[in-house]
Amino acid sequence: MRIVFIGAGDVGLPTLQALLKSEYPVVGVVTQPDKPVGRAQLIEPPSIKKALAGAKMPILQPPRIKERQAIEEIQALMPDVIVVAAYGQILPRDVLEIPKIACLNLHASLLPRWRGAAPIQAAIVAGDLETGITVMYMNEGLDTGDIMLQNKTNILPTETGGSLHDRLANIAPETLLAALRLLAEGNAPRIPQDNTLATYAPKLKREDGKIDWSESADVIERKIRAFNPWPGAFMTIDGRNLKIFSASIAHLSDEPGTILRSDKELVVAAGTNAVSLDEVQLEGKRRMSVAELLRGRALRAGVSG
Repeated sequence: MRIVFIGAGDVGLPTLQALLKSEYPVVGVVTQPDKPVGRAQLIEPPSIKKALAGAKMPILQPPRIKERQAIEEIQALMPDVIVVAAYGQILPRDVLEIPKIACLNLHASLLPRWRGAAPIQAAIVAGDLETGITVMYMNEGLDTGDIMLQNKTNILPTETGGSLHDRLANIAPETLLAALRLLAEGNAPRIPQDNTLATYAPKLKREDGKIDWSESADVIERKIRAFNPWPGAFMTIDGRNLKIFSASIAHLSDEPGTILRSDKELVVAAGTNAVSLDEVQLEGKRRMSVAELLRGRALRAGVSG
């Protein structure tokens, strides 16, 4: 089976690398255009393209995959299967109909739960006990295609968005290869999704990381883990943003947002209970423990921003 891989995010890298070592020939890769990165705005290729440095295969980088030229270039590769992982653009019908056998998507949740752009963070915030990788047949909807198979994993009590991302990226290759074997054998199932069970995880923005202290400490602690490293949970204290990487629940109470302790601990009251901050980064400073932050720095008690 001739494979065309379409993806841009790091979560798809292990899958692409596994495909390149498999019995299935990868005849081309589609990824996002190079773009400016960082303060210096230096032009950088996407991670997928970096991983293919020196590879002798077509690497397509259309600004918009629905453009006629992009569609014709993918058609010219004559794929039997298109594999999509974290691409960032919606594939039009003209692309979905190109492969002879199937257009498959690897989605980082147990569909129909957490359709959308941020399923990893959504699962942690919701307190889900498990998640996984779903291989589905793509259609024109948002993660609504029939399911071929799923590979489940538990969500650990200390899981962060980053750690769960990496674990799912590492189980995605075996999941996809199992799916391709089913296709090759003609035994691949198609299981329609139950739309009544669907939940959605919209794309996250940086401002989504601002803590709402009216929420319960349980929810806030999960958000701190889920949003590490992106978009990053933060609060405002003494007029400066304080990014929070880890925290725990404290059984204290006061008006939500009130700083309860600030000598050796930084504890903030939530809607229910309170949150004791652990590892933080004050705007313009390095990442450090709360004990380091408070050493020689008096933070006034009161309501945080």
